[in-house]
Amino acid sequence: QVQLVESGGGLVQAGGPLRLTCTASGRPFSSYAMGWFRQAPGEERDFVAGIGRGGYGSNYGYPEKGRFTISRDDAKSAVYLQMNSLKPEDTANYYCAAVRGLAVGTSAAEYDFWGQGTQVTVSS
Repeated sequence: QVQLVESGGGLVQAGGPLRLTCTASGRPFSSYAMGWFRQAPGEERDFVAGIGRGGYGSNYGYPEKGRFTISRDDAKSAVYLQMNSLKPEDTANYYCAAVRGLAVGTSAAEYDFWGQGTQVTVSS
């Protein structure tokens, strides 16, 4: 099992950068594929980015492609989401998720473990 805690959210001006961090406890962290999802009030929890075991096989959702970068540091039991050129429509609660396996899934239902989220608000 793995426990996840997100941090780094906050209020940011449109066009600016923000980096989210997900710290994990549990072993082995390296055995989990990791993902970032986001959910705005009244909307679905949508896939943002994912990264496979060992840092291979990264995947991104369409609106985030080219602006966001996911990375991981297994020695620190951490996964990161670097967000650049933020837009107001990026405003959401961002969740870190984990699934034990090789796949980098794009569906929330594929993930077994979740953090409680961190709020990102982008102002215009």
